Amino acid sequence: MSVAEWMSTLAVAAAAVACGGGGSGGEDTAVPSQPGGGAAAPTLQTLNSGLDRPWGLAQLPDGRLLVTQKGGAIVRLSAAGRTEATLSGLPPVLDSGQGGLLGIAIDPDFGTAGSNWVYFAYAEAGSGSEAGKAGTTVARGQLEGDALTGVQVIFRQAPKVDGSGHYGSRLVFARDKTLYITTGERMKGSPSQDLQQTLGKVIRVNRDGGIPSDNPSFAGGARPGIWSYGHRNIQGAVLHPQTGELWITEHGPQGGDELNIARAGKNYGWPVKSYGCPYGSPVGDACRIGGGTHAPTYVEPLTTWTPISVAPAGLVFYTGSMFPEWRGQLISGSLAGTALWRIAINGETVTAKEKMFGDLGERFRDLIQARDGALLIVTDGGKLMRLSR
Repeated sequence: MSVAEWMSTLAVAAAAVACGGGGSGGEDTAVPSQPGGGAAAPTLQTLNSGLDRPWGLAQLPDGRLLVTQKGGAIVRLSAAGRTEATLSGLPPVLDSGQGGLLGIAIDPDFGTAGSNWVYFAYAEAGSGSEAGKAGTTVARGQLEGDALTGVQVIFRQAPKVDGSGHYGSRLVFARDKTLYITTGERMKGSPSQDLQQTLGKVIRVNRDGGIPSDNPSFAGGARPGIWSYGHRNIQGAVLHPQTGELWITEHGPQGGDELNIARAGKNYGWPVKSYGCPYGSPVGDACRIGGGTHAPTYVEPLTTWTPISVAPAGLVFYTGSMFPEWRGQLISGSLAGTALWRIAINGETVTAKEKMFGDLGERFRDLIQARDGALLIVTDGGKLMRLSR
């Protein structure tokens, strides 16, 4: 049996409730590629099942892992996945709705003197005039033993708003060591188009929170740090291994999840345009927001999941040797879709998508490529899993 046939037997329809809707992903089930030489089928192994709502995953230079847990803790795991310690020194985290301790990234110079920074995104409660409100905040701290020291905030989403959804919160370092931060529009819609707010944006800052001099400028001005706008809720973000550009996945409403390349100064259309529909609409094409088509005013997505959302989550470009037939392809987690998605690309054209491991019922929250070419994955069910052959 080929791996494509084997995967097809695994991919069954699933229904779940999540931001972005629920379902199996509709018509997008074509197979991108097949291994040659009788290679063994991919398998998923659980390394740790004792995590508490894990959200973000990063690997230290020595192979150990850091996992953010939504309730407010960062746990360190051995390279084999065994829980070693819970880090101290984190600021208060608002664990409510979709908010909590979220994305994580390791400083690109980690291991050199003074650069052992760990960056993390979290929901921060407001105070004073913003009491009862919250926003996405990014901080960094130096990892010293089992503690983060010298913690400093480098970004605060503005303004803080009420509600408990759409925090975004993926963190990705660019090749020039600036930091991309994804923010959701907090289920408010229109702030995505407002350049005086940092809701529904990709933000680019220096490692200390300063604003890069080559960030885009906007007619009429904009709040500092904005890189791109018109986003809904970005929960997958990764650099392209050749171009260095930031590729992102974001949740649509009822259908209309998108894969995009986040480019300087560009507008991606939310909430004016979406291939998704308002919640509660009959499934189909007639209800697409703004007619669906983004161009020419807004950037067209590279692909969408329609008519039912999968709520795409963590995202990687595969570059390893364990699955040579996957090189250059994207692997995405999904929440409502309870599956992994393998996305084949030719340049900037998506040629096919394949749903994998859909029968497990796991909400695949984040994933990274390990040094041996395996994929390490955390699930909402509290698992660290290893995809290998």
